[in-house]
Amino acid sequence: MGREEHVSASPERVRAAVLTISDTRTSETDKSGRYLQDALSSAGHDVVGYRIVPDEADEIRAAFHDFSRVAQVVISSGGTGITGRDVTVPVVESLLRKPMPGFGELFRMLSYAEVGGAAMLSRAVGGLADGALIFALPGSLNAAQTAWDKLLKDELGHLVFEMLRHAPSERASNGPGNAS
Repeated sequence: MGREEHVSASPERVRAAVLTISDTRTSETDKSGRYLQDALSSAGHDVVGYRIVPDEADEIRAAFHDFSRVAQVVISSGGTGITGRDVTVPVVESLLRKPMPGFGELFRMLSYAEVGGAAMLSRAVGGLADGALIFALPGSLNAAQTAWDKLLKDELGHLVFEMLRHAPSERASNGPGNAS
């Protein structure tokens, strides 16, 4: 099966959740989280959850676990920098069964074209966890727009198709037939 066949067999709608990780943002000031929800909805996907949690490893881990039970894709924004409070990346890395290093590499390449050398500060990461694909993005609106427009928007259904293609039978029941 080639890429075209995969894309044509991919679900048009996926269940997605948006997680914002911030000590300061509220639902009123969370531009990145709002953008991701709107972008997912506009693309025809089902946004099944949204939450803001502080930069605390236990709360981040719990939110990812909760969302992985109801969403096929969880996109987080924030907490990926290098300050002492930024703990998203180690949490996400501990959850991933199959990392997708290409996601972070491509994100930094695209970011370099936009922000120059500051792109090296991004620790964007993605991959397959138990139950869902996880993509952890920097917290800026520009980062959310770059990741969505240039990486995720056109591949989300394909990514879910790949996740479900050889999934254990209990995960297959959460498959494309239930997402359309």
